[in-house]
Amino acid sequence: MNYNMAEFVASYGLASQLPAGPRPEIVFAGRSNVGKSSLINKLCNRKSLARVSATPGKTATINFYRVDAAHFVDLPGYGYARIAAGERRRWDALINRYFAQQRPRAMLVQLLDCRHAPSADDRQMLEYLRYHRVEFMVALTKADKLKKSRQAAAEGQFRALCAPYGCRQVLLTSAESGQGIPEMQSALALAVREFLGPEGGAGATRAEDIADGV
Repeated sequence: MNYNMAEFVASYGLASQLPAGPRPEIVFAGRSNVGKSSLINKLCNRKSLARVSATPGKTATINFYRVDAAHFVDLPGYGYARIAAGERRRWDALINRYFAQQRPRAMLVQLLDCRHAPSADDRQMLEYLRYHRVEFMVALTKADKLKKSRQAAAEGQFRALCAPYGCRQVLLTSAESGQGIPEMQSALALAVREFLGPEGGAGATRAEDIADGV
């Protein structure tokens, strides 16, 4: 999987706008300001592929990026208390409709801040993924902010916490230092290959034959 072949596709604010297509989807979920955009940029070796906002709760759309034969899908962040109730309901409906659709999801990356215990919203999301049997792994973000002596212990604690929800893998990552990025690139490339199947086609379409359109 060539992560340098990456480009922004579109932002969608309504479930009815979400595109259908054969490309495997790698989905990124997490609370507001946990570092989803920064992680996507680091994975693709780009500085501004995904816009990084200093204001939590600002991203109110589902953003699609074409990355080689896959789509990266950046979901709106959750858990920001200062948004209006009507806007929160719209976000909830948008995310719920996305997961309700029959989509070519290869893997979901659930982002959690490695410095803090999961919030109530984080745990609710983990339960949501478990209930709906969504294949997912966890990226522990901001590892550069944690002392080296604490990192192994934190990773073990999160691995034990996430295991009952069906988590496939837990990785410490840093969009600043690049820690864990090669391992995550390999894991996501493997998820895409597994989704496409031994013939590279998810039972129908080979990766190299996927249309250039959405």
